Amino acid sequence: MAAPPTKSREPQRIAKLLARAGIASRREIERMIAEGRIAIEGKAIDTPATLIESLHGVTVDGKPVKPPAPARLFRFHKPAGLLTTERDPAGRPTIYDRLPRDLPRVMPVGRLDLSTEGLLLLTTDGELKRQLELPATGVPRTYRARAYGNVTQAQLEELMLGIEIDGIRYGSINANLERRTGANVWIEMTLTEGKNREVRRVLEYLGLKVSRLIRTSYGPFSLGDMPAGAVDEIRQHDLVLFRKELKPAPPRQGQGDSGTQRRGDGSPGPRPESRRPPSTTASRRSPSPSRRGSQR
Repeated sequence: MAAPPTKSREPQRIAKLLARAGIASRREIERMIAEGRIAIEGKAIDTPATLIESLHGVTVDGKPVKPPAPARLFRFHKPAGLLTTERDPAGRPTIYDRLPRDLPRVMPVGRLDLSTEGLLLLTTDGELKRQLELPATGVPRTYRARAYGNVTQAQLEELMLGIEIDGIRYGSINANLERRTGANVWIEMTLTEGKNREVRRVLEYLGLKVSRLIRTSYGPFSLGDMPAGAVDEIRQHDLVLFRKELKPAPPRQGQGDSGTQRRGDGSPGPRPESRRPPSTTASRRSPSPSRRGSQR
């Protein structure tokens, strides 16, 4: 049966509503629309900017879309050696090869490299996934890194100012030297951007070689003593409280209302301004013991 008309407060982009319903991430939905797999009342749409008031009459691959269920969030202790992707052309193992078969369709929040282990959040809700990932929402991620080489706490404190490496700006990082074990050091790092291989690149820039990297927390959710490969669900009560405090994701840059298709009598409101995270003022430099940033 087709989903009953579940009205939204105002017309919204179909890609956003489908992501919220757990169909796929917004990026994947855009690909599905380009492939002609998503239709309204039997007519394929050609733009993810199509505005709708509900998912009534929307089909994916000819199947009616069910109304969005409450978002669910899971913790997964990702072992090293798994790719954070649904499938790999080379046939390498992925996180989905280790997830329980009775788990609902979930999407990873961010990615962990093949050799990185630790906490990976999984969600059924595309909008929650985006909120957790975007730097603008400021959700902290904490890592513990074991690295070969020498570094001082003063050098690590310089990272609070942000740093630029090979033309890429990395925002403020709260880094602390935990201990030394022989020729290795253990460092804890908390950041809010999560750019590709950020921790490894920053530590390599400081002259360190990372041999082990573990994500220990994401927002208020921590890895704790979960065994590798284990999965559990965040309590709905805790998730609801967290979402009340979570900043809303800003509109995607360049996605205004011009050129959008409308459905029903609703019309889009004024174009919201895109919010960006504040930029740091520090330029690229080798961290120096003589200059310290503040430490959280």
